[in-house]
Amino acid sequence: MLRITTVQAQLFWEDREANFRHLETLLAPLRETDLIILPEMFSSGFSMNSEKLAEQMNGTTVKWLQFMASEKNAVITGSFIAVENGNYYNRLIWVQPDGNFHVYNKRHLFSLAGEDKFYTPGKKRLEVEWKGWKICPLICYDLRFPVWSRNDTAFDVLIYVANWPRPRIQAWNTLLTARAIENQCFTIGVNRVGNDAVGNEYSGNSCITDFAGNTLYKAAEVEDVFTITLEKEGLLDFRQKLPFLNDRDDFSIISA
Repeated sequence: MLRITTVQAQLFWEDREANFRHLETLLAPLRETDLIILPEMFSSGFSMNSEKLAEQMNGTTVKWLQFMASEKNAVITGSFIAVENGNYYNRLIWVQPDGNFHVYNKRHLFSLAGEDKFYTPGKKRLEVEWKGWKICPLICYDLRFPVWSRNDTAFDVLIYVANWPRPRIQAWNTLLTARAIENQCFTIGVNRVGNDAVGNEYSGNSCITDFAGNTLYKAAEVEDVFTITLEKEGLLDFRQKLPFLNDRDDFSIISA
């Protein structure tokens, strides 16, 4: 089994410490879980102010995540603004209770908001193993690109952390279900709620969908911390009875 906690939160614009305090308050009642999922750019909101807000990997945000992972004895993940070798990244970090971590740099940058002008795209997908589960975490706009999300390694859980605005929430709902069905895996989308300083409104709609496209959880318009226990037996049985992944196309992605 795998216990997963989704955190659908209001974010404070470009205010790292306020976001830390708020998330600590939301997570305070949480006692037992294996994985905590925060939204995209959880420490700042979806800001293009990369030069001002970016941190090194030994900075405040990573240290805070390491503290929280240790305190909750769980992996904690979400994305923040990172700088490395002069490049800025919308970087997902996967922090384990022992402080070790893995990273994924968002590949599909949201050009409609100019994200591609301020950040460098990632070139490599991250897949991790935790508690006997294979997990692939991605970021927001990646959801629109099924090739990048394709389950070619039999991962069990697909995760999207997001700042996905209200006007396009129907696409969010539909695509999360589609990714779950086509990849025959649990698919989790964690979005934020509230408003940001550049006029975007967020309705949440964080959800957990099973391998057959059934909705196990969804929350809209409110802050919500939700924990669910996933069982692998049903997933494996479903794949054995309906082995659609065996007929998937082989392909290679060439990074630009």
